[in-house]
Amino acid sequence: MAQVELRRFSADTALYTTAAVFLVTLLLLVSVLVASLRRKKRNTIVILGLSGSGKTALFYQLRDASLYEGTVTSMVPNEDTFLLHSEISKSGKIKPVHVVDLPGHPKLRPLLDDYLPKAQGILFMVDALDFVPNVRSTAEYLYEVLSKPLVVKRKLPVLIVCNKCDKVTAHSVDFIRKQLEKELDKLRVTRTTLEGSDVAAEIKPGIDGEPFKFSHCVNKVTMVETSVITGKVGEVQTFIREQVKP
Repeated sequence: MAQVELRRFSADTALYTTAAVFLVTLLLLVSVLVASLRRKKRNTIVILGLSGSGKTALFYQLRDASLYEGTVTSMVPNEDTFLLHSEISKSGKIKPVHVVDLPGHPKLRPLLDDYLPKAQGILFMVDALDFVPNVRSTAEYLYEVLSKPLVVKRKLPVLIVCNKCDKVTAHSVDFIRKQLEKELDKLRVTRTTLEGSDVAAEIKPGIDGEPFKFSHCVNKVTMVETSVITGKVGEVQTFIREQVKP
């Protein structure tokens, strides 16, 4: 009798174990499928930067290969889903990109949090012509972006777009990189002494105990020189297509 009960117990245990393994496997497959579908749906590229850096001009250059003639600073996001203008001939064959141009006004910057969950990459515009007077403000905005938990967690790639490089007096990418790294290094120190919920939620970029370098960021941060007004945006388009696969 005891042997019969033991065999029955063993059979039940084996059945439950098999069922548990099946359920765990099924859940893993569903999780992988959901994650894959989410990645496929993510086709958003966000354009950030100080007001006047050329964000909206880049938006129209990417979409229409046209120049934006507006002079009033936008107070609402400018967004659209489209094929890059250079890809118009491939309509119907490749995936469109959803591009969001966010206003540069400090009070509107929190809008970025609404787009980060579906973003595939960030374009951070810098005015290479008028860089020095705005280096501190530029670095503060960039620090906000690089220290956002979701940017770090998702390792969102950031392309720093140095605009207006067609001008003779524009600063070089190397100069801009070095100055931004210096300012960001200072900000890492000052931000740690501040209090508040926003600061507490930040993830300090770089490596503790070492001078800040973009190469130390968890997410990939690169820089290119462009001239939106002359249509020199090829490297920007390449970055976009590296993040949003055709």
